Amino acid sequence: MTSPFLKEKEKRYLLSLARESIKYFLKNNDLLQLSTEEIKNLSPNLKEKRATFVTLTENGHLRGCIGHLEAIQPLFQDIIENSVNAAFFDFRFFPVNQKELEKIKIEVSILTPPQELQYKNPSDLLNLIRPHIDGVILQKDFYQATYLPQVWEEIPDKEEFLSSLALKAGLPSDVWKKEKIDIKIYQVESFKE
Repeated sequence: MTSPFLKEKEKRYLLSLARESIKYFLKNNDLLQLSTEEIKNLSPNLKEKRATFVTLTENGHLRGCIGHLEAIQPLFQDIIENSVNAAFFDFRFFPVNQKELEKIKIEVSILTPPQELQYKNPSDLLNLIRPHIDGVILQKDFYQATYLPQVWEEIPDKEEFLSSLALKAGLPSDVWKKEKIDIKIYQVESFKE
């Protein structure tokens, strides 16, 4: 993201809200609900419809990551839902338990609206994608997957990045080299505990 969307105080609030949402679900098996008064006192930024992802790590390793690619609800509500989903409903991991809670670190990513990437061929696609800046959505028919821009830290090579993303979507790793598929890009403002 070019200019930060949130103030530091708002970022701290969202990280705290994410942690509280996970704790609340662990104890009550239900989503945290903010009171009408609490919602009224939130800044306009936190009530704006935004797409978010919540990423959990434990000892530097991924422990859960779930989010929305499109803005469907107020930012604070998206954080509550995605925190719980990342902690308890990411099918790649067992649900977070009470003992792990203290070890888990939370990262929040706020997405810009995805933009269709117009490209002519695979080499054009590779030239247009910007490592460490663009998150990428790869889609073909009913198959879709995304990598946040942070994934470039683990997979810095563009070809490897796209091949891995194709596999994540359930497609052959070289599908993007052999046929024209839908690619969208977005940027994020991310912050973590």
